[in-house]
Amino acid sequence: MSTGQQRRTFQVSAASVSAAVAMAVWAAWLGWDQHRDVHPDGSTTGPYEAWQVVGLGLTLLAPVCWAALREYAVAGVAGTTAGLTVAAFYDWSDDASGLFLIGTILVMIGTLAVTSAVSLLATAVKRRGE
Repeated sequence: MSTGQQRRTFQVSAASVSAAVAMAVWAAWLGWDQHRDVHPDGSTTGPYEAWQVVGLGLTLLAPVCWAALREYAVAGVAGTTAGLTVAAFYDWSDDASGLFLIGTILVMIGTLAVTSAVSLLATAVKRRGE
């Protein structure tokens, strides 16, 4: 196997692992909480609490930084974005209003933006230290 083929194989592997980790982390932090909280005034919130979403984001820093520091930043960004997008789509697809598609697109855009920024920062820190 040539070096180019080997590099592509590692890129695909890194993207696949990042996607699988993102889906698993979604399930661990958000997948189990499916009920809305009803307040005395009749308003509802949820199903997620802020600490769950923050935990999800912080947990995903590890695989994104791991991929970026090993020069697989694109794979880390693409895999994490794909994994969270698929997880959100699956989790929210039972919504009868159809608005889950908008939420899923927003998850995709937000994940792409944040993982790109984190990857750029991790790569810059690595290059600065060399």
